[in-house]
Amino acid sequence: MKKHTFAEQVIAFNRHLEYTGSLPPGIRIMNPFREQPQVMDIMQQFYRKYYSDQHPRRMIMGINPGRLGSGATGIPFTDTKRLADVVGIRIEGIKTHEPSSVFVYDVIEAYGGPEAFYHDFYFASVSPLGFTSVKPNGSEINYNYYDSKPLTIAVYDFMVKSIRQQLEFGIDTKVCYCFGTGKNAAFLTKLNETERFFEKIVPLEHPRFIMQYRLKRKSEYIDKYLAAFAEFK
Repeated sequence: MKKHTFAEQVIAFNRHLEYTGSLPPGIRIMNPFREQPQVMDIMQQFYRKYYSDQHPRRMIMGINPGRLGSGATGIPFTDTKRLADVVGIRIEGIKTHEPSSVFVYDVIEAYGGPEAFYHDFYFASVSPLGFTSVKPNGSEINYNYYDSKPLTIAVYDFMVKSIRQQLEFGIDTKVCYCFGTGKNAAFLTKLNETERFFEKIVPLEHPRFIMQYRLKRKSEYIDKYLAAFAEFK
């Protein structure tokens, strides 16, 4: 029986992503594949462009999708500007600029470009779906799976199941790079001790942290990322 390509496995996973459990009051699940009509098509174009093979890849794990990144495009750490200018896929009617995406695509360029980078790496998140919190004025803000213990507990089984499913795509489990050296790294490290997903977790400063607080040292962090990637090649 012929094995599916990496791309088709990712597409099937995203197409069937659904959280059916309960959530704490004031927290909403964000599923871009069901909320944004064009996202499913964009996501399929992207993965078929870079992942139409059976090559094993190392996983880079973020926190959970945000509204301006994969919440708008369906592709982790990719806003609409990078999607159009670098990847060559345009979304009509939406323009997003996400600082994390700026840094990540600088790393991708330094690595050798999208073809080289996506041949070796696959972006995932501890929670593959995002969350928002509703403010008193009715506006929504990004919320992370670790921002409240009740939310973490509510989505724990969903997150474990989702990671296990993605490992089946053809993930090299020797190492997982974790975006975020604080709460995300602490949670993922503890989770990995229990679930034994990977042989090693390597935390890296989160792109948003770098862009917000360490912008003048951006090139140093790009070098740090590249050195970490090279160490486990």
